[in-house]
Amino acid sequence: MVLSAPNLILFVISALLALLALLAAFKVPLPGNSDHAVYVALVAYVILAAGIVF
Repeated sequence: MVLSAPNLILFVISALLALLALLAAFKVPLPGNSDHAVYVALVAYVILAAGIVF
């Protein structure tokens, strides 16, 4: 298995989801930002890992 850098689109999506999770963890009021910060962060890292592996 050869690991490679993720493409720009997957990296940006992952970074935005991680930022939303961070804001949700600090209870910043945003529309659609709920109490599921851990799950949003998990999805962000799964997307990033998929971009590295595939």
